[in-house]
Amino acid sequence: MPVPLYQAKAEFFRTLGHPARIRVLELLQDGPRPVRELLELIEIEPSSLSQQLAVLRRSNLVTATRAGSTVVYALSTPDVAELLRAARRILTEMRPELDRDALGAAL
Repeated sequence: MPVPLYQAKAEFFRTLGHPARIRVLELLQDGPRPVRELLELIEIEPSSLSQQLAVLRRSNLVTATRAGSTVVYALSTPDVAELLRAARRILTEMRPELDRDALGAAL
C-alpha cells in the first residue's frame, strides 16, 4: 500500500528537524564542501556531524562523493536550496522580531 503524501511530507520535515542538518544544507547552498570544511564551520563533534550527514544521505537530500580520502557533500537538487529560501521568507514575515543574521545568511 502506497504511503499517503501527507505522511511522506511529515517524514520529510522530521528529517529537517535538527539544527545541524539545517546548517549543513545552508552551507551546501554555496556548492559542494568537504567534511573537514563542514566540521570547521558547524563546530560540532565529528561523530555528531557524521550521524547528521548519514540522515541527510538516507533521505536523498545530499550526495556524497569521494575524492581520494576526502568525502565531499553536495545538495542532491536545487529544490533543497529553494525550500530553505522559502523557509527564510516565511520566518521573516511571521516572526519579524527574529534577527535576520540568526536566521542564517544562506537560509
